[in-house]
Amino acid sequence: MSKRDYYEVLGVGRNATEDELKKAYRRCAMKHHPDRNPGDAAAEAAFKECKEAYEVLSDGGKRRMYDQHGHAAFEHGMGGGNAGPGFGGADMGDIFGDIFGNIFGGGGPRGPRRGADIGYVMELDLEEAVAGVERRIELPTLVECEPCKGSGSEDGTLETCDTCQGHGQVRFQRGIFSMQQPCPSCHGRGKTFRTPCPACRGNGRVEEEKVLQVKVPAGVDTGDRIRLSGEGEAGPSGTQPGDLYVEVRVREHAIFQRDGDDLHCEVPIRISQAALGDTVRVPTLGGEAEIRIPAETQTGKVFRLRDKGVKSVRSRAPGDLYCKVVVETPVNLTAEQRELLDRFEATFVGDGARRHSPKSSTFVDGVKGFWERMTS
Repeated sequence: MSKRDYYEVLGVGRNATEDELKKAYRRCAMKHHPDRNPGDAAAEAAFKECKEAYEVLSDGGKRRMYDQHGHAAFEHGMGGGNAGPGFGGADMGDIFGDIFGNIFGGGGPRGPRRGADIGYVMELDLEEAVAGVERRIELPTLVECEPCKGSGSEDGTLETCDTCQGHGQVRFQRGIFSMQQPCPSCHGRGKTFRTPCPACRGNGRVEEEKVLQVKVPAGVDTGDRIRLSGEGEAGPSGTQPGDLYVEVRVREHAIFQRDGDDLHCEVPIRISQAALGDTVRVPTLGGEAEIRIPAETQTGKVFRLRDKGVKSVRSRAPGDLYCKVVVETPVNLTAEQRELLDRFEATFVGDGARRHSPKSSTFVDGVKGFWERMTS
């Protein structure tokens, strides 16, 4: 089977810089590494392929030979005994330290990690989101065990772990790679104890219902997150706790729909108001406002009220309120009202009706033209 072009393997152009090659190799190696794809022969082959491509292209001399002769540059000893891929060249140790340091513990001994971050979803009414609010929340989380002060030891006595010699990490060999992982004896702490604390069973942390007061700033919207530093889960003994992320979700409103900093609403008006014109009062988040409806207003007409929208947490000025008028058909008519409407409707006769209902006339003409084309 013929080899794929090395540039194609890494997904870069032939003029790629050294930094671009390094980033491309990191992505490829992270995706196909055997330890992330156990038992996947295709992934292992792809990993070897991208490793070989990077070894060649990251070496200036090999890259020039490859650009000139392609894969033939490294066949039959061409270019010298150490010219072929897989022999010297790129500093693969540095690359793998960068790529797998956070996955397999590479890059030197590290202490136990910090506590985990936790999330909480807070639902708000639109008015609360716009004005800001302070809410009391309760959430289950892991806190430091009080009797042992988070050490996990009943008497507080800690000893250096014999397995990792206090580093919290152990090194092991897997093929050509030297990996590190949290010590299985001390779970990354570097310390052990003889008698576990009965309250937390040696974990150093216990589950507890945590109560917090959360201040929500004015102008938040669905998807916004509030970070409370140090309010997440307690970490192993001697480490920092995680953070709490409060995600905001704004409930649907009976009147307004929010679009960024702007608000939208529908304003129902009567036929007589639309035909003759009128002034109507509309709600806003700050009270009431007036809209002047011109005579002969059609349904769907939108009126803008400046600065009556929302001032979000990222804005310097509030948005606008857009009011769309909807002409409402009257219901539950009295006999007198029906009679008046009948008399009113009788005035729309002959060609004069077209003058009063321009949209209706245009629609009727369009329908006639459609049927004529269909039957011709």
